[in-house]
Parts: sequence; structure tokens; C-alpha cells
Amino acid sequence: MRVAIFSDVHANLEALEAVLTDAHKRKCTHFVCLGDVVGYNANPHECVERIREMDCPIVKGNHDEQASLSESSTDFNELAERAIEWTRGNLTEQDKEWLRSLRLQQQVRGFTIVHATLDTPAQWGYVFNNLDAAASFTYQHTTVCFFGHTHVPMVFIRDDNGVRQERTEHLRIEMTKKYFINTGSVGQPRDGNWRAAYCVYDIDNHIVEQLRAKYDLATAQKKIIKAGLPQLLAERLAIGR
Repeated sequence: MRVAIFSDVHANLEALEAVLTDAHKRKCTHFVCLGDVVGYNANPHECVERIREMDCPIVKGNHDEQASLSESSTDFNELAERAIEWTRGNLTEQDKEWLRSLRLQQQVRGFTIVHATLDTPAQWGYVFNNLDAAASFTYQHTTVCFFGHTHVPMVFIRDDNGVRQERTEHLRIEMTKKYFINTGSVGQPRDGNWRAAYCVYDIDNHIVEQLRAKYDLATAQKKIIKAGLPQLLAERLAIGR
């Protein structure tokens, strides 16, 4: 069984479709979404609709939560706040209700999924280092957990020697260890690589691949400008920051 696992679509329809197409070419049979379907980019309704029709396992991201409220309840930066206000006006009530109903974490086919952290998932903490990851490992009851939120693909591994961080495109899962794996972002990568990021988990062969897919960047940028969203949101897509 090959499962495509993706996160942080952020209303980038071109990137989402590119990832789904690439995953199908790689013979993925199942799909899992780690949240933040909306925010930043110009196709929130279309991305919600596309993922809803897939009927795949999904957890809630912080942008999903804020978009489903009448006004923000957290301190977004100015750029994110302007985008989320625009997003609220471009989602249907049905979209918002669906986003509101999403769970914060769940287990899927023997692995765990969460948007941010396992220790305090509703507080939307960021995992960038070993200490951050250690807190989530305490609450991880499966060998593998996938998360998003940072928009940076990375792997944290816990074994008898403690917690360490790796960046690898090909990871073999050993059942004596635990893995906290960030898939990177589909719609707004922040690791200096503009291409859409996602993972494929080959469950039968115990292998996780970190993958990238090229998408129609120019169209995504033009949509942002046409929608009246901040130009910086279009510019940052090209540099992956």
C-alpha cells in the first residue's frame, strides 16, 4: 500500500493538482491530508471542494480553524491576517462548517497524523528542533507520525540514543525506533525550493519518500494578484520562503 501524505496546501490549486497527479503516477492508492487547506493563496473554495470529494483522512490546521471563525482568535502576522480575512469572504458556509468539524489528530492505517504537535495540538506550536520533537514523541503511540505546519520537510528520529534530526529523501522505517516526519508544504514551501512538497509512505516495504512536484507557478501567482491579495504572497512562491 502506497499512501500520499500532504500538508499546507494553502489554497494553491495548481500545486495541489500537481501533487495529486504525481502521486497517481507513483501508484499511490490512498491519500492523507495534514491540514491548512486554506490561507495565503487564491483558491480556498476549490481546494476545500477538491479534498472533500477525495474523502481522505484529514486533520485541522490553524488556518483552517481561523478561516471557519467570524474573526481571528489568534495573533497572525499582518500578511497571514489579510489573507485569512480574504479567505473567509471566499468560502461558503458549507466550506467553513467542514473546516470547523475537522479533528486535531487521528490514527490512520497504523500511523498518526497531526498538523502541529502531539503534546498540545490546539496550541499550534512549531517543531523545528530536537527539543520541540521530544515533547511530541512523549504522546506518540505509533512508530510513525506525520505532521506539517512549519512548511519545511524534515525527519525527527527517537531511539535509545535520544532524538536526532535528519533531512533525507529516502527513509527506511525500523520498528524499534519512532519517527516524527514533516512532509513540507504543497502550496507555500519555505525551505528554499519552490516545488510542491509531499511524502509517499510505502507501508508494506517500510519506506518513506520525500518528494517534490513542479506546478504552474505563474498561474498561481497571477491568481493571487488578481484576487487583490498582497503581492508578497505571489513573490514568495517563486523563492520557496
